[in-house]
Amino acid sequence: MSRYHTAEYYLPHASPMVLLERVLEVGEEHAQCAVTVSPDGVLAPFLDAQGALPGWYGIELMAQAIGVWSGWHGRQHAQPPQLGMLLGGRAIYCELPVFPAGSELRVSVQQLLKDEKLASFECEIGIDNVRVAQGRLNTYQPDQQEIIQLTTLRGNA
Repeated sequence: MSRYHTAEYYLPHASPMVLLERVLEVGEEHAQCAVTVSPDGVLAPFLDAQGALPGWYGIELMAQAIGVWSGWHGRQHAQPPQLGMLLGGRAIYCELPVFPAGSELRVSVQQLLKDEKLASFECEIGIDNVRVAQGRLNTYQPDQQEIIQLTTLRGNA
């Protein structure tokens, strides 16, 4: 039995927008999650006709692993998962056009820096212990007031 809940428990998303299945490890500055590319799993709605996942989903997988890291730390202080924002990335590269059907993707994130709301993570995705995607993602965690401001429609008067 895993000592972690499913990834969905730590994310502010609901199915079908949760793209990770398992939380393998969470530490002070890192996390590792996994998902299997399968028509029977959480990635099913996003697979191509051959049952593969397009490579550009890698950015979202990395971002969600950061979300799991953040959500796990929040849960340790009895806080629900908080909404986070992807500000941008650097040196994002995927060696594969698609993640093959049947492959298990291991998504690892390592915090490089963090202040109150901004953070930067080095991320990678591996298949069978071979790195197939990597990049540095920069994130922002708005407070409740900022979320309201960002999501409230304002018309011109």
